[in-house]
Amino acid sequence: MFAGAALACIAAVQSAPAAAQAKIVAEDEPITPVPEPPAADPLKLALGARLFGDVRLSTAGNLACASCHDIRSNGAGGIRTQPGNAMPVYDTLTVFNAALSFRLGWQGSFRNLAEHVEASLENPANMNTNAEAAVRRLQKDPDVTSRFRAAYGRDLDRDAFLDALVTFERSLLTPGARFDRWLGGDTSALSPGELEGYRTFKSLGCSACHQGVNVGGNLFERQGIFRPLVVGPPRIVRVPSLRNVAATAPYFHDGSAATLEDAVRRMAAAQLDRTLSDQQVASLVLFLKTLTGNYRGAPVVGAAP
Repeated sequence: MFAGAALACIAAVQSAPAAAQAKIVAEDEPITPVPEPPAADPLKLALGARLFGDVRLSTAGNLACASCHDIRSNGAGGIRTQPGNAMPVYDTLTVFNAALSFRLGWQGSFRNLAEHVEASLENPANMNTNAEAAVRRLQKDPDVTSRFRAAYGRDLDRDAFLDALVTFERSLLTPGARFDRWLGGDTSALSPGELEGYRTFKSLGCSACHQGVNVGGNLFERQGIFRPLVVGPPRIVRVPSLRNVAATAPYFHDGSAATLEDAVRRMAAAQLDRTLSDQQVASLVLFLKTLTGNYRGAPVVGAAP
């Protein structure tokens, strides 16, 4: 019994430095792990999920938030034109982990999720409506109105409507990426090749813009510093998150890079004035694939072709 107790004490003493070392590793890195989704009222969360997929939010009754942000796959969808609109638009950014960014949209026009929701509702090429009109349509549904009374203790109104959607979108986090497990001290989470890719990522300077919890999404940068990256405006864009990047093709705000390898080569040339070798590209792509997290216990996957 005493021998067992002694071994337990030794194990505890040995594990403390290991835990401390893991914390030191994470603190020394430019990237931090995605947290678990915040606690939320289950009734409000369920309402928000229902609204997210409800086409009645659009004037024509043919578009929902989920039409462009498919959470069954990558939270985006890969479309390069707005539904029902032949004009090219910015590539759809994923809604996964959007709550962790300090600004939203390619140009960082929106300071929070509520602003982004309202802008999407009011966009003529999207919902072509507004929060008040969407609420009036939903108020005709007795089931929806009774659920709002149960969740909010009052009738459905504009504030409750927006809060339900935002509550749901805050839950769309994807923790559990293998890279995050490595940050947490799991040395078996990454292969030697993936670790080499991460070292390359840092040594080339990619982490100067792509860092923090979202591996991007927290600053602005001029696109095409040394040579053109894409055709057309804007010149200044919000640096996109690289979370789940292996599942969110196509790339860049015009969707012009079909593969991660192409995107990596073009970024290195345009932003860093570097011509990468095939080995460097392959190494970087190996690392980027470790940033794929989990939604509802399953890895995020790419949109169906």
